[in-house]
Amino acid sequence: MSKDHQHKILAHTGSVCPVCLKALAAVRRQEGDAVFLIKNCPEHGEFRTCIWRGKITMPSWQRPKKPSAPRSPVAVTEKGCPFDCGLCSAHGQHTCTALLEITARCNLRCKVCFADAGSGSGQDPSLARISVLYDEILRASGPCNIQLSGGEPTMRDDLAEIIRLGRRKGFSFLQLNTNGIRLGLDASYARSLQEAGLASVFLQFDGISDDVHQAIRGKALAALKEQAIIHCGAAGLGVVLVPTIIPGINTGQIGEIVRYGARFSPVVRGVHFQPVSYFGRYPAPPLDQDRITLPEIMEQLARQCEGEIRTEHFAPPACEHALCSFHANYLLQPDGSLQALGAGRQACCSTSNACDPLPTAMEGRDKSVSFTARQWAAPDVCDAPVDPAASVDDLDIFLRRAQTHRFSISGMAFQDAWNLDLERLQGCCIHVISPEGKLIPFCAYNLTSTEGRSLYRMAEAP
Repeated sequence: MSKDHQHKILAHTGSVCPVCLKALAAVRRQEGDAVFLIKNCPEHGEFRTCIWRGKITMPSWQRPKKPSAPRSPVAVTEKGCPFDCGLCSAHGQHTCTALLEITARCNLRCKVCFADAGSGSGQDPSLARISVLYDEILRASGPCNIQLSGGEPTMRDDLAEIIRLGRRKGFSFLQLNTNGIRLGLDASYARSLQEAGLASVFLQFDGISDDVHQAIRGKALAALKEQAIIHCGAAGLGVVLVPTIIPGINTGQIGEIVRYGARFSPVVRGVHFQPVSYFGRYPAPPLDQDRITLPEIMEQLARQCEGEIRTEHFAPPACEHALCSFHANYLLQPDGSLQALGAGRQACCSTSNACDPLPTAMEGRDKSVSFTARQWAAPDVCDAPVDPAASVDDLDIFLRRAQTHRFSISGMAFQDAWNLDLERLQGCCIHVISPEGKLIPFCAYNLTSTEGRSLYRMAEAP
């Protein structure tokens, strides 16, 4: 095959220089079974980063939709993307989930951390300020899902009051993003959060063995994580396991994490994989072997789950940009196996199977808000015991289990300064409410240069 056929430009987009954060033109270029984001800074040279690798091709994963501007744009477009976030009128998606960071404090010092938690000396926002931020989210986006984050949110002793405040404001789904340490240590803590109105726990969960937790988080945490799951189940909280996948550390446990989560269903509602992203100080670009892409995680799921999970089960998102995530839904059968629900990519629009009419960004956002709140919260009812020998094809058994034992498997690839794609950023639906009250796309808010300089994180609360 000629080089011209091996190397093909799939799309023109924009990005930034990892060193100076200057806006740059960029291309997505296919090279064999990999796609690279390539950009050139006049001052700092060319950067090329692998963004897609595997048998699932990038063109086959596209899911076109009609973009729509935010409900109440705040920022004025002056410098161009990604420098005018707030959101600006050029953004193409509405807020599905708003992250509210309620502390910079943390009880871990992880090697990978979006927020560089624990290193700052700033004070926690007051309840009065949090009330204002809730109001700003409502004004800018209307009701959406809320994820309380940090730092480690459980460092705040008034977390239950923050949850109650959010419920009083009208947010029906609040989720806690946590490492689970306090939940594991205190059996009554989960109950107090559930009674305040918490629906779901987004539990940092990188593997099933202590060597993985030690390598990524610096502590042996396996027993505490399991206790956190047990305590959440007793309190009526849904749990989503959230592994950060790092090549050479926990790629071999991808299938085991799914099987572990399924053991704790219906308390554990699913697993949400996050390929490692490189934030903070990284003077040398991460090597391509330091990254794992979404197709590779899907292929590892299929390989390690020995055919029970297949790559064709997975579909691109309806809400965020197609290249940002994947998802599949399963029914956990009485024998512990997973039965795929839905048609995967066959049910999606693609460049070769266009939708008529094309779905809108708002439609995808509304579906995502509804599905997340329904799937990631604990089920309302517990089904009666089912004979493991009974066929799951029996309609009554199927419908009863479908109310409680749906299990989701998903993944989301966050962007850093090397692989930031402005087309993806403009389709982002996960927004951080900044200290000054602006909604910033997650990857823009956490973006840092090679020396750790941030575009948005340095802003101080009023």
